[in-house]
Amino acid sequence: MRNNWDFDDFGENIRRTVQDAVDSRNFASLNRTISNTINSAFGLFSDEEEQQRPDIHLGPKPETRFYEASSDIPPKQPQRYARTGGKKILAMSLAAAGYGIGGILLLGCIVVALSLPLIGGRVTAVAAGTLGVLALPCIAAGIAGTRLLGRVKRFNAYLSVLGHQDYCNVRDLAERLRKTDSYVVKDLEYMLSKRWFLQGHLDRQNTCLMTTDAAYREYLRLMRQREEQKQSEAAKSEAERSRYADMDPRVREVVAKGNEFIEKMRACNDSIPGEEISAKIFRMETLTRRIFARVEDEPDTVADIRRLMEYYLPTAVKLLEAYEDLDAQPVQGENILSSKKEIEETLDTLNTAFEKLLDDMFQDTAWDVSSDISVLKTMLAQEGLTEKDFKTGGKA
Repeated sequence: MRNNWDFDDFGENIRRTVQDAVDSRNFASLNRTISNTINSAFGLFSDEEEQQRPDIHLGPKPETRFYEASSDIPPKQPQRYARTGGKKILAMSLAAAGYGIGGILLLGCIVVALSLPLIGGRVTAVAAGTLGVLALPCIAAGIAGTRLLGRVKRFNAYLSVLGHQDYCNVRDLAERLRKTDSYVVKDLEYMLSKRWFLQGHLDRQNTCLMTTDAAYREYLRLMRQREEQKQSEAAKSEAERSRYADMDPRVREVVAKGNEFIEKMRACNDSIPGEEISAKIFRMETLTRRIFARVEDEPDTVADIRRLMEYYLPTAVKLLEAYEDLDAQPVQGENILSSKKEIEETLDTLNTAFEKLLDDMFQDTAWDVSSDISVLKTMLAQEGLTEKDFKTGGKA
């Protein structure tokens, strides 16, 4: 790693230049100043070397949407719901017969009871009691019929809300019927137990009704997937905490600060819609992640990124925030457009510097690999196991 990183005047120059550009909204000379400073600090490339450096393509910005609805659910089943015509007739019959016969028996009981003082006798009292007892189950049948008829009506109301949907929120059903969620859940549980919904299922929280077995299977698959993901994240988090606790305090502090910068980059990227600038920011975020991953793997390299932490990452974040502010302006005049262009070019310069830093951090590893290969070739030659030795042996 080069010693140029120890020259504090370069970092101070960059910080002062960026602050002046942000305060004055004049970014005209920003990229040139930072380019010159970084080239001096890193001992970077001449124009000829710059042209020969291969572009590093880190891929497009990853898609952050997540979809939970499956496209693999088979076509809707032809029969999801039981027919309710018979239940409606039964309910009406129970209500009519129960209330009719029960009413007659109850009326007879009342008449006999009222005549008891006039007629007297034990037989009359027994008759009144018998009529009253017989009236009770009839009235109970009438009440059961009324309740069943109400359920049939509510079931049809649920179907009108569901339409051809594979699932529906319980709250939507409750709002349609002007009932509480708990009332509708109990209603649905009864209908499910009686198989009015031939393929119906409630979720674990009783917040969603699924009307097909396929939708329920998909729900169970998603629940398993979420549970596995939760367990995986918990295990990963535990391993991360353990590794973090064992980390050198100096490295831990640097990594934590680096993660803060990365989160700020991501926040700016989410707020800036342009695809080209978004790709530059994502490239910077990826390079920064790799740099700090290298620091975690090789704690001795933490000293190599001091200037990155003190100047270049704060500079990058400040520029991104300035770009975000400029991009949010409703009118994009010439000054705003030129400033945005200057910031974009500066981001390219910073990305090039980050690539160079990351490459330099692997310099010791490259030397070790080269040394190992050289030793291995020497040993193979001594044992007569090289390709040249094989050819010579064959001729002999």
